[in-house]
Amino acid sequence: MAMALNFGRILSSRTPLLFKLNVGQNLYQNALFTTSANKCVQLKIVKPTNHDNLSYEEKNSLLKREQSPHLTIYKPQLTSMISISHRISGLALTGFAACLCIGAVLPPNDISYWLTAIEGMQLNAATLAFIKFYLALPVTFHTLNGVRHLFWDNGKFLNLNEVYKTGYTVLGLSVVSALILAAM
Repeated sequence: MAMALNFGRILSSRTPLLFKLNVGQNLYQNALFTTSANKCVQLKIVKPTNHDNLSYEEKNSLLKREQSPHLTIYKPQLTSMISISHRISGLALTGFAACLCIGAVLPPNDISYWLTAIEGMQLNAATLAFIKFYLALPVTFHTLNGVRHLFWDNGKFLNLNEVYKTGYTVLGLSVVSALILAAM
């Protein structure tokens, strides 16, 4: 009870500051009732400083806030890598579509002219197969992983073992189907 009274006296001496900060009466009552005899609570008044002119890094350095390590402390997992790859393949498909649209609108020639120009480069079979594979892999991966997401939306394959099995299945089928498309 003595600690609660001391704590109440500390709070009551700082009442105007607490109300200026819009903390309100509820914090008061919670603090009074949750303080025990073996905990000492001290309030420290900190004068506000103007951090408006500082950059984000300078402000955090001044306030002694450490940089969060985020990506550097986590081991890469299949689930996170497939999620990142799904987004990257979506961006690649968007880029492919934009190039096709621009190619259809701007140049004066039709597609047969460009196919003849590519054949005129006399690329060897391995180079052509690599280019086809490079174009087919984002399509197959994004499509198959999208189907996987549709299964998830229906509540299927949601436990961890099934998530990993479907992830490996999507990766394998994507590579195989991209190889088949590249061989055509």
